[in-house]
Amino acid sequence: MPSEHDDKRALTGAFRPAVLLGAFAAIGVGLLWLIHVSTADRISANERAFILRNLDDLLPRDRYDNDPLADIVSGHDPELLGTEEPTSIWRVRRDGNPVAAVLQPVAPDGYSGDIALLVAVAVDGTLLGVRVTSHRETPGLGDAIERRRSDWILDFDNRSLENPEPGGWAVRRDGGVFDQFTGATVTPRAVVSRVYKALQYFSLHEEDIFDAPSGSTLPRVPAPEPEE
Repeated sequence: MPSEHDDKRALTGAFRPAVLLGAFAAIGVGLLWLIHVSTADRISANERAFILRNLDDLLPRDRYDNDPLADIVSGHDPELLGTEEPTSIWRVRRDGNPVAAVLQPVAPDGYSGDIALLVAVAVDGTLLGVRVTSHRETPGLGDAIERRRSDWILDFDNRSLENPEPGGWAVRRDGGVFDQFTGATVTPRAVVSRVYKALQYFSLHEEDIFDAPSGSTLPRVPAPEPEE
């Protein structure tokens, strides 16, 4: 007949695999946490450097003296900014005076999905430039929206809500002034539409963009009804 000591030893043996498994799981979680902590600063620094490179491409540093990445508000307008999530708006200033705002809208209707943009708008509503920061468009066709692939994106420079008039904010195939790509109309159409809507957002929120406390989310303002 098994003794009480034998029963305890058998019970301990039965629990040993579970204990070891729990220990390994704890070690794994700890290692993942250490990796996250050790790489978070590097990821943040890389993201900051990427944004600054794009900002430098849109707006020379001698035009402003603040840190746009520390002077930031969020916009939330799925219709005009193209995403359900709040998006960053960087304020650019010189001697405390507004110079420009850099919006981060998304064109959700690209041929292969979302196209993330940076749209720099001067205080007078004129476009300083547009850059694509991420996309999954077809190489050799839709990727001509990238600055390194073509000069197409430069056609937005110095445009505004009045230049061209609203009917001109489309690709030529749709009666607008912007070129489409051979074999790829959906991609430029999506970008043109989103840049125009980003300008509308800036026009609606200009005062709040520059006056709101850093870190705040701007209240949503209904878009005006189109004229009949």
